[in-house]
Amino acid sequence: MQKIDRVEIKPYDPSWSKIFETEAEKIKKALGNNCLTIHHIGSTSVPSLSAKPVIDMIPVVRDILLVDSANSKMQALGYEVKGEYGMMFRRYFRKEYANIHVYEQGSGEIDRCLKFRDWMCTHPKDKAAYANLKKALAEKFPNDIFSYCSGKDAFIAAIDKKTAFSGSRVVKALTPTEWATAKHFRETYFFGPHGIKDPYTSTFNHENHAHLILYQGIEIVAYAHIQLWPDKRAIIRIIAVDEHKRNQHSGSVFLALIEKWLISLGVKSIHAQSRKSSLQFYLKNGYTNMPFNDPENHESDPRDIPVGKLL
Repeated sequence: MQKIDRVEIKPYDPSWSKIFETEAEKIKKALGNNCLTIHHIGSTSVPSLSAKPVIDMIPVVRDILLVDSANSKMQALGYEVKGEYGMMFRRYFRKEYANIHVYEQGSGEIDRCLKFRDWMCTHPKDKAAYANLKKALAEKFPNDIFSYCSGKDAFIAAIDKKTAFSGSRVVKALTPTEWATAKHFRETYFFGPHGIKDPYTSTFNHENHAHLILYQGIEIVAYAHIQLWPDKRAIIRIIAVDEHKRNQHSGSVFLALIEKWLISLGVKSIHAQSRKSSLQFYLKNGYTNMPFNDPENHESDPRDIPVGKLL
Protein backbone atom coordinates (compact mmCIF):
# COMPACT_ATOMS: atom_id res chain seq x y z
CA MET A 1 0.00 0.00 0.00
CA GLN A 2 1.17 3.53 -0.70
CA LYS A 3 2.34 5.91 2.00
CA ILE A 4 -0.42 8.24 3.19
CA ASP A 5 0.66 11.90 3.24
CA ARG A 6 -2.80 13.40 2.78
CA VAL A 7 -6.23 12.77 4.18
CA GLU A 8 -7.67 10.88 1.25
CA ILE A 9 -10.72 8.61 1.27
CA LYS A 10 -10.66 5.57 -0.99
CA PRO A 11 -13.43 3.14 -2.00
CA TYR A 12 -13.50 -0.06 0.01
CA ASP A 13 -10.79 -2.52 -1.02
CA PRO A 14 -11.29 -6.25 -0.24
CA SER A 15 -7.52 -6.61 0.12
CA TRP A 16 -7.66 -4.63 3.36
CA SER A 17 -8.88 -7.67 5.30
CA LYS A 18 -6.07 -9.79 3.85
CA ILE A 19 -3.50 -7.15 4.76
CA PHE A 20 -4.89 -7.17 8.30
CA GLU A 21 -4.58 -10.94 8.58
CA THR A 22 -0.97 -10.91 7.34
CA GLU A 23 0.06 -8.03 9.57
CA ALA A 24 -1.77 -9.38 12.62
CA GLU A 25 0.10 -12.66 12.40
CA LYS A 26 3.43 -10.80 12.47
CA ILE A 27 2.37 -8.57 15.35
CA LYS A 28 1.07 -11.46 17.45
CA LYS A 29 4.44 -13.14 17.07
CA ALA A 30 6.26 -9.93 18.04
CA LEU A 31 4.13 -9.43 21.17
CA GLY A 32 4.48 -13.07 22.17
CA ASN A 33 2.41 -14.81 24.83
CA ASN A 34 1.29 -11.47 26.24
CA CYS A 35 -0.98 -11.04 23.20
CA LEU A 36 -4.40 -12.70 23.54
CA THR A 37 -6.00 -11.70 20.25
CA ILE A 38 -5.96 -8.98 17.61
CA HIS A 39 -9.05 -7.17 16.30
CA HIS A 40 -9.42 -5.40 12.97
CA ILE A 41 -11.14 -2.07 13.71
CA GLY A 42 -11.83 1.21 11.98
CA SER A 43 -13.32 1.82 8.57
CA THR A 44 -11.11 -0.67 6.71
CA SER A 45 -12.74 -3.42 8.80
CA VAL A 46 -16.24 -2.59 7.50
CA PRO A 47 -17.12 -4.12 4.12
CA SER A 48 -18.10 -1.56 1.45
CA LEU A 49 -17.20 1.44 3.64
CA SER A 50 -14.90 4.02 2.07
CA ALA A 51 -11.83 4.74 4.16
CA LYS A 52 -8.31 6.05 4.40
CA PRO A 53 -6.21 3.08 3.24
CA VAL A 54 -4.64 2.61 6.67
CA ILE A 55 -5.34 -0.57 8.64
CA ASP A 56 -6.27 0.01 12.29
CA MET A 57 -6.03 -2.89 14.70
CA ILE A 58 -6.20 -3.58 18.42
CA PRO A 59 -3.93 -6.23 19.88
CA VAL A 60 -5.38 -7.21 23.28
CA VAL A 61 -2.71 -8.05 25.85
CA ARG A 62 -2.59 -9.43 29.38
CA ASP A 63 -0.26 -6.71 30.68
CA ILE A 64 0.16 -3.36 28.93
CA LEU A 65 3.50 -2.72 30.66
CA LEU A 66 5.07 -5.80 29.06
CA VAL A 67 4.43 -4.38 25.60
CA ASP A 68 7.38 -2.01 25.96
CA SER A 69 9.76 -4.96 26.01
CA ALA A 70 8.58 -5.82 22.47
CA ASN A 71 9.44 -2.42 21.01
CA SER A 72 12.52 -3.67 19.19
CA LYS A 73 10.55 -6.47 17.55
CA MET A 74 7.87 -4.01 16.44
CA GLN A 75 10.57 -1.74 15.02
CA ALA A 76 11.95 -4.69 13.09
CA LEU A 77 8.53 -4.94 11.45
CA GLY A 78 8.85 -1.33 10.34
CA TYR A 79 6.77 0.29 13.07
CA GLU A 80 7.50 3.59 14.75
CA VAL A 81 7.20 3.32 18.54
CA LYS A 82 4.95 6.11 19.89
CA GLY A 83 4.22 5.01 23.48
CA GLU A 84 0.86 6.13 24.84
CA TYR A 85 0.69 8.96 22.28
CA GLY A 86 -2.02 10.85 24.17
CA MET A 87 -4.18 7.85 25.05
CA MET A 88 -3.81 6.50 28.56
CA PHE A 89 -3.22 2.75 28.96
CA ARG A 90 -2.41 2.41 25.26
CA ARG A 91 0.74 1.52 23.36
CA TYR A 92 0.68 2.93 19.86
CA PHE A 93 2.76 1.87 16.87
CA ARG A 94 2.43 3.09 13.31
CA LYS A 95 3.85 2.78 9.86
CA GLU A 96 2.78 3.93 6.45
CA TYR A 97 -0.24 1.67 6.10
CA ALA A 98 -1.10 0.55 9.64
CA ASN A 99 -1.96 1.95 13.06
CA ILE A 100 -1.58 -0.41 16.03
CA HIS A 101 -3.46 0.44 19.23
CA VAL A 102 -2.49 -2.00 21.98
CA TYR A 103 -4.80 -2.20 25.01
CA GLU A 104 -4.94 -4.40 28.06
CA GLN A 105 -7.80 -6.88 28.37
CA GLY A 106 -10.85 -5.26 29.97
CA SER A 107 -10.17 -1.81 28.55
CA GLY A 108 -13.29 0.14 27.71
CA GLU A 109 -11.60 1.33 24.52
CA ILE A 110 -11.70 -2.20 23.10
CA ASP A 111 -15.42 -2.59 23.67
CA ARG A 112 -16.14 0.85 22.26
CA CYS A 113 -14.22 0.22 19.03
CA LEU A 114 -15.77 -3.20 18.47
CA LYS A 115 -19.30 -1.95 19.09
CA PHE A 116 -18.76 0.88 16.61
CA ARG A 117 -17.35 -1.49 13.98
CA ASP A 118 -20.18 -3.98 14.39
CA TRP A 119 -22.81 -1.24 14.22
CA MET A 120 -21.37 0.05 10.95
CA CYS A 121 -21.44 -3.50 9.54
CA THR A 122 -25.13 -3.95 10.28
CA HIS A 123 -26.65 -0.48 9.72
CA PRO A 124 -26.33 0.61 6.08
CA LYS A 125 -27.85 4.09 6.53
CA ASP A 126 -25.38 5.02 9.26
CA LYS A 127 -22.55 3.53 7.22
CA ALA A 128 -23.51 5.67 4.22
CA ALA A 129 -23.78 8.78 6.40
CA TYR A 130 -20.34 8.06 7.86
CA ALA A 131 -18.83 7.64 4.41
CA ASN A 132 -20.30 10.93 3.24
CA LEU A 133 -19.07 12.72 6.36
CA LYS A 134 -15.53 11.41 5.92
CA LYS A 135 -15.42 12.42 2.27
CA ALA A 136 -16.62 15.94 3.12
CA LEU A 137 -14.06 16.30 5.91
CA ALA A 138 -11.26 14.98 3.70
CA GLU A 139 -12.12 17.60 1.09
CA LYS A 140 -12.23 20.33 3.73
CA PHE A 141 -9.10 19.27 5.63
CA PRO A 142 -6.88 17.43 3.13
CA ASN A 143 -3.70 18.29 5.04
CA ASP A 144 -5.02 18.48 8.60
CA ILE A 145 -5.55 15.06 10.17
CA PHE A 146 -6.44 16.55 13.56
CA SER A 147 -9.32 18.63 12.18
CA TYR A 148 -10.43 15.66 10.07
CA CYS A 149 -10.60 13.42 13.14
CA SER A 150 -12.21 16.11 15.32
CA GLY A 151 -14.90 16.57 12.69
CA LYS A 152 -15.98 12.97 13.22
CA ASP A 153 -16.33 13.23 17.02
CA ALA A 154 -20.01 14.15 17.16
CA PHE A 155 -21.00 11.40 14.70
CA ILE A 156 -18.99 8.76 16.57
CA ALA A 157 -20.51 9.85 19.89
CA ALA A 158 -23.98 9.49 18.36
CA ILE A 159 -23.17 5.93 17.26
CA ASP A 160 -21.72 5.15 20.71
CA LYS A 161 -25.08 6.16 22.13
CA LYS A 162 -26.92 3.90 19.70
CA THR A 163 -24.69 0.95 20.61
CA ALA A 164 -25.41 1.58 24.30
CA PHE A 165 -21.70 1.71 25.07
CA SER A 166 -21.43 2.40 28.80
CA GLY A 167 -17.81 1.64 29.68
CA SER A 168 -15.43 3.90 31.58
CA ARG A 169 -12.61 5.58 29.67
CA VAL A 170 -9.92 7.98 30.80
CA VAL A 171 -8.25 10.18 28.19
CA LYS A 172 -5.98 13.16 28.15
CA ALA A 173 -7.91 16.23 27.05
CA LEU A 174 -7.43 16.55 23.31
CA THR A 175 -10.58 17.50 21.42
CA PRO A 176 -12.21 20.95 21.55
CA THR A 177 -15.09 19.44 23.56
CA GLU A 178 -12.71 17.90 26.11
CA TRP A 179 -10.76 21.12 26.59
CA ALA A 180 -13.98 23.11 26.93
CA THR A 181 -15.12 20.63 29.57
CA ALA A 182 -11.81 20.88 31.44
CA LYS A 183 -12.13 24.66 31.54
CA HIS A 184 -15.76 24.35 32.65
CA PHE A 185 -14.85 22.06 35.57
CA ARG A 186 -12.01 24.36 36.66
CA GLU A 187 -14.19 27.44 36.53
CA THR A 188 -17.30 25.86 38.05
CA TYR A 189 -15.75 23.93 40.92
CA PHE A 190 -12.47 25.68 41.74
CA PHE A 191 -11.78 29.20 40.58
CA GLY A 192 -15.19 30.66 39.71
CA PRO A 193 -16.76 30.27 43.19
CA HIS A 194 -13.92 32.38 44.62
CA GLY A 195 -14.14 35.01 41.91
CA ILE A 196 -10.68 34.10 40.62
CA LYS A 197 -9.63 33.93 36.99
CA ASP A 198 -7.88 30.62 36.36
CA PRO A 199 -4.17 31.44 36.84
CA TYR A 200 -2.85 28.10 35.56
CA THR A 201 -3.99 27.85 31.94
CA SER A 202 -0.31 27.70 30.97
CA THR A 203 -0.33 24.12 32.26
CA PHE A 204 -2.57 23.12 29.35
CA ASN A 205 0.55 22.87 27.19
CA HIS A 206 3.10 21.69 29.75
CA GLU A 207 4.62 18.22 29.54
CA ASN A 208 4.60 17.75 33.34
CA HIS A 209 0.89 18.50 33.66
CA ALA A 210 -1.83 16.08 32.56
CA HIS A 211 -5.45 17.14 32.16
CA LEU A 212 -7.57 14.02 32.32
CA ILE A 213 -11.17 13.36 31.37
CA LEU A 214 -13.34 10.49 32.64
CA TYR A 215 -16.04 9.28 30.27
CA GLN A 216 -18.90 7.06 31.36
CA GLY A 217 -20.25 5.88 28.05
CA ILE A 218 -20.47 9.04 25.96
CA GLU A 219 -20.80 11.41 28.93
CA ILE A 220 -17.90 13.28 30.50
CA VAL A 221 -18.43 12.86 34.23
CA ALA A 222 -15.15 13.98 35.82
CA TYR A 223 -11.94 15.94 35.32
CA ALA A 224 -8.51 15.86 36.95
CA HIS A 225 -5.36 17.95 36.76
CA ILE A 226 -2.28 15.90 37.65
CA GLN A 227 1.23 17.30 37.94
CA LEU A 228 4.29 15.08 37.69
CA TRP A 229 6.99 15.96 40.21
CA PRO A 230 10.66 14.95 40.49
CA ASP A 231 11.63 11.91 42.54
CA LYS A 232 8.83 9.79 41.07
CA ARG A 233 6.06 11.76 42.79
CA ALA A 234 2.80 13.21 41.48
CA ILE A 235 0.20 15.59 42.83
CA ILE A 236 -3.52 15.88 42.28
CA ARG A 237 -4.01 19.58 41.66
CA ILE A 238 -7.70 19.18 40.87
CA ILE A 239 -10.12 16.28 40.80
CA ALA A 240 -13.83 16.93 40.36
CA VAL A 241 -16.94 14.95 39.51
CA ASP A 242 -19.92 16.54 37.77
CA GLU A 243 -22.40 17.51 40.47
CA HIS A 244 -25.12 15.49 38.73
CA LYS A 245 -22.98 12.33 38.74
CA ARG A 246 -21.87 12.27 42.34
CA ASN A 247 -22.61 9.46 44.80
CA GLN A 248 -22.18 6.96 41.96
CA HIS A 249 -18.58 5.99 42.82
CA SER A 250 -17.30 7.87 39.76
CA GLY A 251 -14.70 9.72 41.81
CA SER A 252 -13.24 6.52 43.25
CA VAL A 253 -13.24 4.83 39.83
CA PHE A 254 -11.47 7.85 38.36
CA LEU A 255 -8.90 7.98 41.15
CA ALA A 256 -8.12 4.27 40.81
CA LEU A 257 -7.53 4.66 37.06
CA ILE A 258 -5.31 7.69 37.63
CA GLU A 259 -3.25 5.73 40.15
CA LYS A 260 -2.93 2.79 37.76
CA TRP A 261 -1.74 5.13 35.03
CA LEU A 262 0.81 6.78 37.32
CA ILE A 263 2.14 3.37 38.35
CA SER A 264 2.66 2.59 34.66
CA LEU A 265 4.81 5.74 34.45
CA GLY A 266 6.94 4.62 37.40
CA VAL A 267 5.46 7.07 39.91
CA LYS A 268 5.91 5.86 43.50
CA SER A 269 3.70 8.24 45.48
CA ILE A 270 0.72 10.51 44.87
CA HIS A 271 -0.13 13.58 46.93
CA ALA A 272 -2.97 16.05 47.40
CA GLN A 273 -3.94 19.04 49.48
CA SER A 274 -7.44 18.31 50.66
CA ARG A 275 -10.06 20.61 52.04
CA LYS A 276 -11.96 19.26 55.02
CA SER A 277 -14.99 18.68 52.80
CA SER A 278 -12.98 16.34 50.55
CA LEU A 279 -10.93 14.56 53.19
CA GLN A 280 -13.29 11.59 53.57
CA PHE A 281 -13.04 10.89 49.85
CA TYR A 282 -9.28 10.52 50.08
CA LEU A 283 -9.34 8.54 53.31
CA LYS A 284 -11.77 5.95 51.95
CA ASN A 285 -9.47 5.49 48.94
CA GLY A 286 -6.43 4.65 51.06
CA TYR A 287 -4.83 8.06 51.52
CA THR A 288 -3.25 9.07 54.82
CA ASN A 289 -1.67 12.17 56.30
CA MET A 290 1.58 12.68 54.40
CA PRO A 291 3.92 15.69 54.10
CA PHE A 292 3.34 17.61 50.90
CA ASN A 293 6.88 18.94 50.32
CA ASP A 294 6.09 20.95 47.21
CA PRO A 295 9.34 21.17 45.18
CA GLU A 296 8.13 24.46 43.69
CA ASN A 297 7.61 25.92 47.20
CA HIS A 298 4.13 27.27 46.50
CA GLU A 299 2.49 28.62 49.62
CA SER A 300 -0.19 26.27 50.96
CA ASP A 301 -3.61 27.38 52.14
CA PRO A 302 -3.76 26.84 55.93
CA ARG A 303 -7.13 25.14 55.46
CA ASP A 304 -5.59 22.41 53.30
CA ILE A 305 -4.77 19.00 54.76
CA PRO A 306 -1.79 17.24 53.14
CA VAL A 307 -2.54 13.63 52.24
CA GLY A 308 -0.84 11.04 50.11
CA LYS A 309 -0.51 7.40 49.15
CA LEU A 310 2.35 5.10 48.23
CA LEU A 311 1.76 3.41 44.89
